[in-house]
This record gives sequence, structure tokens and C-alpha cells, in this order.
Amino acid sequence: MAQERRIIESDPWLASPAGQYVLAWEQACLDQVVSDLFGFHAVQLGWPLVQALRCNRMPHRWLLTDQAQAASVPRPLPVLPPPEPGAAVALPLSILADYEALPFPANSLDLVVLPHTLELAEDAHQTLREVERVLVPEGKVVITGFNPTSLWGLRRRTAAGAARADAFHHRTPAMPALHEGSELLGWRRLRDWLRLLNFDVEGGRHGCYRPPLRTQAWLDRWEWAERAGARWWPVFGGMYMMVATKRVRGMRLVGKLKRARATAPAAPAVVANGARSAGHEPAPSPTHSLFEDQGFR
Repeated sequence: MAQERRIIESDPWLASPAGQYVLAWEQACLDQVVSDLFGFHAVQLGWPLVQALRCNRMPHRWLLTDQAQAASVPRPLPVLPPPEPGAAVALPLSILADYEALPFPANSLDLVVLPHTLELAEDAHQTLREVERVLVPEGKVVITGFNPTSLWGLRRRTAAGAARADAFHHRTPAMPALHEGSELLGWRRLRDWLRLLNFDVEGGRHGCYRPPLRTQAWLDRWEWAERAGARWWPVFGGMYMMVATKRVRGMRLVGKLKRARATAPAAPAVVANGARSAGHEPAPSPTHSLFEDQGFR
């Protein structure tokens, strides 16, 4: 049995200015990416408060979460306004299962979205293996997470002491508290994991360059950091999104089969006609003499 996890509810943090700031960036990126991905079956794993598939047009879409995170999900789910008229609404909570043992057959899904799922999973490696198993060849996986090499990652390292201070002063935390033993995955580390599982990283982006501040007034004062960060330190944003494709390597011949070219035998030189033209009778062949001796004229 998996070790019991302690997850602090993320609802108060998402209602804070910092939570709304991160949620707006993440939602806008996911809306843009998944709207151009096509197929038949799509699944969002975890973080139901992010509506990762609301702009996707696949006919079959599900929202899956585990027991520990489902306990902190409010009922009913908050519905964010759609980005455009006619856009899809939030998915209901469809499936309750473990991330390390997905209830889907192999090669059955076209798209899997992991919003902070690897940060909440008991075994991030096994979760990625399961994603690779259930995806069809050329299927897509979209991953979002906090960047450890940023001000948000630095704030996460001191989250334990900050959480105790927030509880003492009855203040809303500046970052969501993850379960005990969790760690943030950096861009390069996650890219190496995906490459080991035969994924090709097609791209992604970083964002949220403002510090994890508590009040909206201070977040507004740091609005200049968005433009400066995107230009001068793009890889140090507080959030990142990565898109990868599952590749299935086909068998091919190594080298080139070389066939020996058959050389046509040289044609014998015709000298009989040349001899007659010169006034000389060619010598009879042995076969010709034999037939003449036997009476065959």
C-alpha cells in the first residue's frame, strides 16, 4: 500500500493573487497548445482546478485524479469563463485511480496532460512510464510544473518554515504546499527522463517572472518583470510547460546490400566474312568436316 500522503488544500492558495496569477498563465498556455492537437481520446491527470482540456476538440476526454488529491477538490468544481464563445466547459471528475497504474490499455490515448502531476505523484518515474504505455505512437504529452531554478523554486525550498509562519499568523501561503517528500523537476532533468522513454521534446515555454508575492498591489508593481524576464532571463521563469511526442522506432537495414553485377561475356570476333572478302576460304571447322564425312551435305 502506498505511503499515506499529507497534502494541504490548494484552494486557499489558488484564491490568492499569486494563485490566480499562476493559474491564469497556465490556463492560457494549455488553451493554446491543446486546441491544435487532434485525435480521439484525451486525459488530464491531476489538478482538477486547471481545466487543461476545455479547448481540446477530441470526442472523448476524461479527468483523472487520485484519492489523496480528490479529497481537496471542492464540490462542485469552479467553472472558469471560456476563452471564446462556444468553447467547452470544465470536465467533470470522471476517473479515480493511481497515477502509477493508469486504467487504460496500452496504445489507447492520443493526448495526456500532466498539470503538476509529477510533483504530486508518489513515483514520478513510474507515472511517466505509464503515460508512455497508454499513449499511441505519435501521441502527445503536455507537462506543466514549477521551475526549481527560479524565485518560485527558491520559495519552495523554504516552504516548510514559511508554512509554519503562515499558520501562526493566519496568512495565505505564497505557494501551494506539496506532499511530504515531493520535489520540483527541472527542465533538463525532465527532458532527460522523456528521452529515455523514447519521447521527442518538441518545445515549450517558461513564464511567471514575477516573484511569489502575496498581495495584488505588489504583483502589479512587478509587472515589468514579465517583459524583462522573457527577454533577458527566459529560462528562469517560475513556471514551465513542455510538449513531447512518443516515438516508436522502426526497424531498418544497416548498410546497403551490394549485388555483384553480372558481367556479360565478350562476343567472339567474326572473322569468317572478313576472310571471304579478302579472297581466302576459311578453314573448315571440325564439326563441319565430321558431317561431310558422314554424308550429310
